[in-house]
Amino acid sequence: MTASPVRLLLADDHPVVRAGLRAVLETEPDFEVVADVPTAERAVELAAGGGFDVVLMDLQFGGRMLGSQATAAITARPDAPRVLVLTTYDTDADILAAIEAGATGYLLKDAPPEELAAAVRTAAAGKSALAPTIALRLMDRMRTPATALSRRETEVLQLVADGLSNAAISKRLFLSQATVKSHLVHIYAKLGVASRTSAVAAATAQGLIRR
Repeated sequence: MTASPVRLLLADDHPVVRAGLRAVLETEPDFEVVADVPTAERAVELAAGGGFDVVLMDLQFGGRMLGSQATAAITARPDAPRVLVLTTYDTDADILAAIEAGATGYLLKDAPPEELAAAVRTAAAGKSALAPTIALRLMDRMRTPATALSRRETEVLQLVADGLSNAAISKRLFLSQATVKSHLVHIYAKLGVASRTSAVAAATAQGLIRR
């Protein structure tokens, strides 16, 4: 008796990337690419209807919903498909957001086809599928918890890097301005800096946030 193929949903806002992924994945006899979509919102809609085992999810889309938000929406449902994040971003901010949202795996787009196929099978089996570089970043965080930025601190600092004021950050994250300031104080202490500009520069250099 032949095993059922792993049914895939591809979510990426670049048509060329979706076409390339489809071409690579369809060479695997045990994979079936059921659909590909250009928005995170559409991925959530399709996944809710069932019929998928693994969703390959980018993190950044042109629309309003992020890949991490879509991942959380998909994995929150009963009998949800596994979500394998496939992205170009390897910062702590992105990794933590995706894993906290419920992603089963995290892979970078420069991964060779055989590594991608193996990650899809691992995710379909319900096991963690992390790219080696991602696993190392997480291990480094665990080894130095006192100096590692928390998920919320990373989120706040990413918004600082994006040019938001404390007032704008408090509105975006539904936090008081006093809480935002408290997070910044902790961030400065952990990074050994004394200003917003220095914090952004240090965190960018360490691969904690995107610029």
